[in-house]
Amino acid sequence: MKQLGAFLMLLVVLVGCTSKSFDTKEAMLEYLRDPENHYLQQKKVNGYEFSLLYKPTDLLVNQELSASATEDEIRQLRSKYGAFLYFALSISKNDQELLSTTPKNRQEFGAMVNRLAFGMGSKVHLLTSKKDTIPLLDYVYPRMYGMSRSTSMLFVYPRDKKIKDSESLTITIGDLGTYTGEVKFKIATKTIKNEPTITFQ
Repeated sequence: MKQLGAFLMLLVVLVGCTSKSFDTKEAMLEYLRDPENHYLQQKKVNGYEFSLLYKPTDLLVNQELSASATEDEIRQLRSKYGAFLYFALSISKNDQELLSTTPKNRQEFGAMVNRLAFGMGSKVHLLTSKKDTIPLLDYVYPRMYGMSRSTSMLFVYPRDKKIKDSESLTITIGDLGTYTGEVKFKIATKTIKNEPTITFQ
């Protein structure tokens, strides 16, 4: 009985560690956007909606993949994008961008534009459970000029060795002039290690 119990426990662990695979990007996104799967986290602070989505490697691969891609090309793209972690952060108030709701005058507007375009590296930090800081490698802020329902940004970090030894990762977002204080999101490292894939062929 003890051996059977141990086998069942091992089976549960193995099944729990198996990453999911989807036939299309849309199917993967539907899975990722379900908060119960822990890839999307949302918070509301002082009237502002914060949303953090971890983007698996294959979402980035899919953007660059041609319809006639070979297995070797898919493997190369997975190697290229798999070296990094991608986090999409969205912030909104009343279903509008920060620049449409937060600045009270032209001076504040200019300061926020500068902060969003060039200063997010000092505002957003990725930390391991041992409090090691993972350096920001790249940051994308597409200016939408009031045409979007939220301010969206993409943060890119190296898949650092320190992450493998960390039980979780924490992303901290400093106050952006929103009087929300520091906002934190925590994601288990195993969630990233078992990230879903797309079946391209």
